[in-house]
Amino acid sequence: MQVILLEKVGKLGGLGDVVKVKDGYARNFLIPSKLARRATEAAIKEFEVRRAELEKSANEKLAAAQALGEQLSGKAVRIAQKAGVDGRLFGSVTNADIAEALGKLGLVVQKSQVRLPNGPLKTVGEHAVSVAPHTDVVSELTVTVVALAD
Repeated sequence: MQVILLEKVGKLGGLGDVVKVKDGYARNFLIPSKLARRATEAAIKEFEVRRAELEKSANEKLAAAQALGEQLSGKAVRIAQKAGVDGRLFGSVTNADIAEALGKLGLVVQKSQVRLPNGPLKTVGEHAVSVAPHTDVVSELTVTVVALAD
């Protein structure tokens, strides 16, 4: 299916690109999340009329993401979890836990924006985590997992 992108989508294309994607990806993800529309002639003409407004909106989102990225860069987050004697956690620290901890610091981050390269954190210690509030903005922060004192 051919779609016209209404926003930049990582590894697919930028605003206004007409790309061919699998039908399910378009119907189940791109179109419902308003990232794309079917690339009919009418939709392409309508897009060209709205192009300036969509570009302005995309630039505002990018500027907001860059500001958030600067705030996140170099931040340290401390999360307490129950752990065994050997430093392994009972359970794990997930991207949702990290997003919640950042929310307590006043930084609004979605759990889908937190990237854990090696999966959930399962040991006590410092871990490098990246947060991507926008496809072009990626910030590194340190998550310190400590054993919960009983």
